[in-house]
Amino acid sequence: MTNKNREHKIAVLVPCYNEELTIADVIHDFKSHLPAADVYVYDNNSSDDTYNASVRSGAIVRKEKSQGKGNVVRRMFSDIEADIYILVDGDGTYDASVAQRLIDELCSGPYDMVNVARVAENSDAYRSGHEWGNKLLTGLVRRIFGAATTDMLSGYKAFSRRYAKSFPALSTGFEIETELVVHALDLRLPQSEITAPYRERPTGSASKLRTYSDGLRILRLIGFLMKEERPLAFFSIVAGILAMLSLLIGASVIIEFMETGLVPRLPTAVLATGIMVSALLSLSSGFILDTVTRGRREAKRLAYLRYPAP
Repeated sequence: MTNKNREHKIAVLVPCYNEELTIADVIHDFKSHLPAADVYVYDNNSSDDTYNASVRSGAIVRKEKSQGKGNVVRRMFSDIEADIYILVDGDGTYDASVAQRLIDELCSGPYDMVNVARVAENSDAYRSGHEWGNKLLTGLVRRIFGAATTDMLSGYKAFSRRYAKSFPALSTGFEIETELVVHALDLRLPQSEITAPYRERPTGSASKLRTYSDGLRILRLIGFLMKEERPLAFFSIVAGILAMLSLLIGASVIIEFMETGLVPRLPTAVLATGIMVSALLSLSSGFILDTVTRGRREAKRLAYLRYPAP
């Protein structure tokens, strides 16, 4: 136990759904490497013996009835009082021995979020499609919101109290990982990243992540967050597309009018004009919502500043 750990109240948060085979080992590992920490397991309607296995292993165990990892994380951040929060999956794929290094990194900045970028121990650690999908989605977020992490979908992260208590947590499922990163980028919170080994799941344990459906949900969330947090850019793109479509439809009408002085295809002209008006309305909406977003961001920043740095 380090002096820093004595000064800070540390909570290890383990959202769980059907992790009976691995949860006991996860709890024991974190208790061993962070004896000063409280380990919380929130069971999310498991149909196996996850709940009882967690109780027997000495964790603080609670239940969350609303299905989905995002719902569990929201409840955890709301209920649990701590100075440092370590969020980790209960599937046994993450290395508990780096937890102290994660805390040290958080305090050294101090940072409000430290992500653990996964280094696969073997080719079986990632399911087919997960690695390239993660790189694609992480790259998309980096391009829209800024660079901060190389492994956005990692389930192993550390947070300060002021991060946890200012995080709105709108997501319901696995897309919560994306929202966690975007929240830090949007408020320009200090963050860092370390690397750690990533193991394959033990035999008999199955991933709950659905490659394509959850990937689409994450893409939809990225679009939603861009609209909410970067409205001027979002609606400018929409306006640009509409303006190009209007010009494409109306070009022949304009050319014909310049040559003959007539507008024989009135419906086409009206359609092109209506689309161009929509483009201008979209651009105006972007400017208005950008001002609203700035006010929301200031309110979130003030909520964040209510709490001291770790």
